[in-house]
Amino acid sequence: MKNLVAFFAFTLLVSLCQAIELDFCVGDTTLPRGPEGFACKDPANVTTDDFVFTGFRHESFTANLFRSNVTLGFVDNFPALNGLGISMARLDFAVGGVIPVHSHRTSEVIIVTRGSIIAGFIDARNNAFYRRLEVGDVMIFPQAMLHFQINVGRTPATAIVSLNGANPAVQFTTTSLFAGNLPADIAQQITLLSQDEVMRMKRLFGTA
Repeated sequence: MKNLVAFFAFTLLVSLCQAIELDFCVGDTTLPRGPEGFACKDPANVTTDDFVFTGFRHESFTANLFRSNVTLGFVDNFPALNGLGISMARLDFAVGGVIPVHSHRTSEVIIVTRGSIIAGFIDARNNAFYRRLEVGDVMIFPQAMLHFQINVGRTPATAIVSLNGANPAVQFTTTSLFAGNLPADIAQQITLLSQDEVMRMKRLFGTA
């Protein structure tokens, strides 16, 4: 038993040593990404600009099907996030805009900075947790849960989200079903929609 305790203590010390071996690891996106992220950029070539992201300065284009847009601050376009386990995104909504049901492989925190939205998630028991959020309100979406946001105000809305992963991915349920190469007959079977409804959705996404 003492040997087991000593082993775990040693393992913890080793992991801590590894965690503080480098101050940072700005990703070198010219090299292939591995399972733990990008290789580190040569520290001699790292500058302050590597740690600054300006992609959230302006409202994004929202004249689209969902009247919304998501500006990502993920490791691909903000390599300083590499290895830190964090990322961000800006959500812009026109009046009536929607971020449709989607999921990430991480948890998410959202804060509303303009307007009024309804935000929520659905758990594995099909319970929906949703609330109208005003400026300054914060909500959490647990890891991998389907979640959504809707602008229910009379003006455009904006929110900032933070995720506990440098590359959390985004999978939209609707686009996964109708905007890709899934055959219409399979989409019809797994959604219980009629053939006309499936074809209408595929036409909306230009895949029919």
